[in-house]
Amino acid sequence: MGKFDGQVVYITGIARGQGRNHALRFAAEGASIIGMDIAKQIADHQTYPTATEADLAETVRLVEEAGGKILAKQGDTRDLKFQQELVAEGVEQFGRLDHVVANAGILTWGLTWELTEAQFDDVVEINLVGTWKTLKAAIPPMLEAKNGGSITIISSTAGLKAMPMQSSYSASKFGLRGLAQSAAKELGPKHIRVNTVHPYAVHTAMALEDTEAFKAFDTFGEHFPSMMNHYPVASLDDLSDAVLYLATANAVTGAEFAIDMGSSKV
Repeated sequence: MGKFDGQVVYITGIARGQGRNHALRFAAEGASIIGMDIAKQIADHQTYPTATEADLAETVRLVEEAGGKILAKQGDTRDLKFQQELVAEGVEQFGRLDHVVANAGILTWGLTWELTEAQFDDVVEINLVGTWKTLKAAIPPMLEAKNGGSITIISSTAGLKAMPMQSSYSASKFGLRGLAQSAAKELGPKHIRVNTVHPYAVHTAMALEDTEAFKAFDTFGEHFPSMMNHYPVASLDDLSDAVLYLATANAVTGAEFAIDMGSSKV
């Protein structure tokens, strides 16, 4: 018996990294998965390798190989119609929607006054507006089902402590906290809990293969330390442990979980 037998989870940014790991962990506990990922280069200012269609197909293969059920499609969180149609198809196929993990996001680097319009607009539109569209697509069928459930929004340490050369990213991640707090207050009476998770460095391509990150560390290194030099990078399971906990934590809503080796407090 799994913790999520018979339940359904909608996860954005599912092609690799945190999103894929969340999908595999939920599926291993019996959940059916609805997933999406843009699975291609989003913007020319990205300086880390992006997910691909092959990555998305591999996530589907891994979930199915483990005996899980999954409906996953390629699309953009900024496309509300796409998300609404995907969620509706998933609910029709699996019968319900219980949990949402709003994980999709991008990062760019640059001094506040040197960022291009695209660097600011793309990051805010994908990370913040795209997540609002995820909630807009997912909440109505959750309310209609009257099963309660949970929404977990992946913010960042940069949403707790603004970081240099990340003003568009920090602005978007701080914005997610406000979005989550409003939704938590609105949905509490409906038995739907809303929380945020705030990672720092995680073992993903976005964190470990970004060519611009090391330049920022060299210039503004005093802002990037953690309390745990012996554990500099969180594992994917460190994040999934928090996400799955929040999906089962009946007394927790409006919480902000920092999985960041203490970096937000330094």
